[in-house]
Amino acid sequence: MQDLLLVIDWNASPEIVSIGPITLRWYGLLFASGFLLGLMIVTSMFKAEKAPEEWLDKIFIYMIVGAVLGARLGHVFFYEWGYYSKHLIEIPQVWRGGLASHGGAIGIIIALYIFSRNISKKSVLWILDKVVVPTALAGCLIRLGNLMNSEIVGKPSDVTWAFNFLRNPSVAGTPVHPVQLYESVSYIISFFILYYVYWFTNKKDKLGYMLGLFFVLIFGFRLYMEQFKRSQGGFEDAVAGALSTGQLLSIPFILIGLFLMFRPTPAIKR
Repeated sequence: MQDLLLVIDWNASPEIVSIGPITLRWYGLLFASGFLLGLMIVTSMFKAEKAPEEWLDKIFIYMIVGAVLGARLGHVFFYEWGYYSKHLIEIPQVWRGGLASHGGAIGIIIALYIFSRNISKKSVLWILDKVVVPTALAGCLIRLGNLMNSEIVGKPSDVTWAFNFLRNPSVAGTPVHPVQLYESVSYIISFFILYYVYWFTNKKDKLGYMLGLFFVLIFGFRLYMEQFKRSQGGFEDAVAGALSTGQLLSIPFILIGLFLMFRPTPAIKR
């Protein structure tokens, strides 16, 4: 293992400022910023398509509720059900940490299905094809929030850019892959690809194509990046030598994404 002097000592505080009992944290700020930027981007899409802008506030609320509930329940059931099955009262305690992106994706899909059924009266793919573009950007910001929290760390590494997370007692003193940065970069790349395809090609006219591309990009990157990530438990603990939980959960999304991208479907009439 390389000398610790050659690695990056990461000791960033997760808190921006505290005023009495109120604390502003980087994770919360970045999480909220992702949704606000997303609202701005989807607003521009609605204006371009002359869609009812009064739906936007409802979409914003549906997405936040779906993302938080889905991400929390995803973490509980996919990664730590053995613990939470014995501590059910702790499941709603989101502030204690524990959110899973796969669960967040499922939660958003369910929430927007409810929105589509009750409000827009359109196929859920119509709205999902739009929100996935800024969702990739939000994912980038959320991973930076994980970096500020010194959580979701990588495996030990001797690369010259390895991080020594001084605030994470489970790995402090051991250089590890900064997987939060790896994933953050992959998500911002995904965002720019999705943004370009939406605004500068006619692929958005194929219902479900943008959602499929999102799944292939985001979860394709996730499938690859997981090899650098420290185990977070879940299915991999039950099957020794198997793919990680994150990889196992990513494969169905990739397959669904490929189906949505290449299935025969008529273009949307605008």
